[in-house]
Amino acid sequence: MSDSLNRLHAAVLEARTRDPSSSRTAKLFADGLPKMAKKVAEEAVELGIEALQGHRQATVSESADLIYNLVTLWAAMGIEPEEIWRELDRREQLYGIAEKLPKKPARPKQARRRPVAMAALPR
Repeated sequence: MSDSLNRLHAAVLEARTRDPSSSRTAKLFADGLPKMAKKVAEEAVELGIEALQGHRQATVSESADLIYNLVTLWAAMGIEPEEIWRELDRREQLYGIAEKLPKKPARPKQARRRPVAMAALPR
């Protein structure tokens, strides 16, 4: 799989300087990082919806769209796929599986601040 992603990354790097009117990749680069990040988020949501609805083939298709947009975002940020593989390897060494790292523990409930209603503020 990493070979496919490496080839996709190379193709994205090559396509980024093409004419934006004829290349979707070049258009994403022309639109900039905010548009790329938005596309990653949109594709992730679409993927989640298709999966929840049990649409297997649509989930496969949306997964491919998400990976394309993610690799494009990496390229725009100067991230090489090898950096991702190293992070996955590091996690595997720490946890025995390349899982997502645990979040920091939440503060105890009594230490959490509650939002102050605007009406409660002195005028």
